[in-house]
Amino acid sequence: MADRLTQLQDAVNSLADQFCNAIGVLQQCAPPASFSNIQTAINKDQPSNPTEGAQICTKISLQHCCCGLTGMFSCVLLEYAQLFAALIARTAKDVDVLIDSLPSEESTAALQAASLRQLEEENQEAAARLEEVVYRGDMLLEKIQSALADIAQSQLRTRSGAPSQLAPPES
Repeated sequence: MADRLTQLQDAVNSLADQFCNAIGVLQQCAPPASFSNIQTAINKDQPSNPTEGAQICTKISLQHCCCGLTGMFSCVLLEYAQLFAALIARTAKDVDVLIDSLPSEESTAALQAASLRQLEEENQEAAARLEEVVYRGDMLLEKIQSALADIAQSQLRTRSGAPSQLAPPES
């Protein structure tokens, strides 16, 4: 698993990729625009048929509309706009979450050392409680094993027919 800065860098790179892809697809599918102030020499790179760009774009559409070519072109652009908006919004949210998870400037070395000392104290207290519980468990286990040994001896005497002698309880 990568550290948070690497995750943040990857998310920002992904966001940049999504912006570039969105602009590229929208440019590819955009209908030609007429600018009356621009020379016609510039316009010779434009397709002669205004729907030519839309025909190319409809080939890669995710969903076909039952309307005409212009309507299909509008549907494709709307689909792409919604798709890229959702991707960009999700990635931007991921970037925000990653930024919020980074340590703040308020977290100085002194504060981190104090927090570490506090955690060590809590750890030592928990270790002491654990040792006490383990000690009591061992004592209880010894009592149980002693009781089981007494029961086994008692059963052996009963089966062998020997009179049972009760041993005085250990204190």
